[in-house]
Order: sequence, then C-alpha cells, then structure tokens
Amino acid sequence: MSTDVHARPSGASPDGQDVAAAAPTHAERVRTLVASLATGTLCTLAKDPAGYPYGSLVTFGLDDNGPVFLLSELAEHTRNLRQDARASLLVAESRPGDPLANGRATLLGSCAPVAEPQLAQARKAYLERWPDAAGHAQFGDFGFWSLSVQAVRYIGGYGRMSWVSGEDWRRALPDPIAPDAAAILEHMNQDHADALPLYCQAFSRVADVQKATMTSIDRLGFEMSVVTGAGTRTVRLAFPEPIASKADARRALVGLLRAARAQLGDPAT
Repeated sequence: MSTDVHARPSGASPDGQDVAAAAPTHAERVRTLVASLATGTLCTLAKDPAGYPYGSLVTFGLDDNGPVFLLSELAEHTRNLRQDARASLLVAESRPGDPLANGRATLLGSCAPVAEPQLAQARKAYLERWPDAAGHAQFGDFGFWSLSVQAVRYIGGYGRMSWVSGEDWRRALPDPIAPDAAAILEHMNQDHADALPLYCQAFSRVADVQKATMTSIDRLGFEMSVVTGAGTRTVRLAFPEPIASKADARRALVGLLRAARAQLGDPAT
C-alpha cells in the first residue's frame, strides 16, 4: 500500500490536478532516487556476535537489476554475506534542512557474488560511478557483488511512503529530467517566481496565493509549496505531455504560463 497523504488532514490530497494520474509511481520515484546516489549503508547479519544487524558504509553502482558493490574478502560485511546472503541497502538524500523531509529507501534482498555472465555488466556499472576503484578491482581479494532486490521500502519525505515490489522496481526507469531538476527549480524560483502564483490561480483550487515555491519537477509535472491565508498547501500540476529534457521543461512551463495568463485575463498575455 502506498500513500502520498501522511501528515495531511484525513482524506486530503495535494490541491490541483489528479495526482494519481499526473505523478510518477513510487517505483519510478525510488528508482530515480537510487540512481542519483552512489553511497549507502549495507546491512548484513553479523557472524559474530551472531544474528545482529550490522551496518557499514559502502559505495555502489547500479545496473539493470540493482545495486552492485566491490567488496573485499577482508571486510566484515563480506564475511557476514558468506554466511547469510540476506541484506539491505539504505540510501538517503542529504539536502539541507529537515533530514526527515528528504527521500530515502531501503532495498531488501539477497546479496551474492556476481556470476561470470553478468560480471562485465556489473564491473561497468560500478566503475562508471567509481572509476578510481579500477585498481582495487584487479586485486584477488576484491570481487563484485550484487543485491537482488526483493522489495523496497520508500519514503519520499513527509507524506509519501510505500512498499515497492521487486518486480515493480525492476520495471521502473529513472526519471529523465532528474539530472536537471535542481537547476530548473533554482531558475524558476529565482527568475520566474511571479509565474508560480499564476499557475496556482489558473489551474488549481488554491486562489489565495501569498507565495509559491516550486519544490519538485519530473517528466509528468511539478509541485509547488504554496503559502495561503489558511496555511501552506501543496499544489501539483501536470504537463500537457511528458517531458524528457531541460529544453522540454522550458517549453512546457512557458506554454502553461501563456495559458494561465490567457485564462486569468492577465494583460501580459
């Protein structure tokens, strides 16, 4: 079961268009989150003292199946995995502000050495993110391991959480706009802050807009945190069609602004 309404009034949802129809699935969101990170906490079951959860900082790459690690046979987590393959990987954003408002995910599954048919792919996935580790990859006591994801617990900050199945995880793709999202948000909030209230007034149920800040953008739409006389609200609006690049985002946002001005009778139209 997934939810996007935790910490909101019972039964409430973000104002604006239909979020379920216009938003990425949680599987897409978590795949995007993990693709943006390269370090995490690998949790294994300790060999001695036996059975206790043991967490260690690791680096990872990401191939089509899941996280890939370069592990030393001398490491405690490797010894643990040799005894019990059950493991999890915790990854988390580290943006400034309230850490509990950031996205994080725990990927659960079995972690095992990569077999020969997949070894080249695993090596490529890991070294693309960590090219300086190429030397270690040549040592006899290092080897590539992969986590076969069976389930994912995803928390996208306050109000967004769910369990994602391993099958849904494998089918999902990272959002194509994610690498440019931070730059787009900064540009809109700094250079086009006057457009955001117009989006709200024209396309959402929120009319009393004192201030609006764009907080996220993806291939299907964007979200804003909107200050009103009654408090802060969340507004999500959909693009007319999915976007796949920074240029697409600009065209879509300009098009929505023109439509908003026309609808509101803004003289700047």
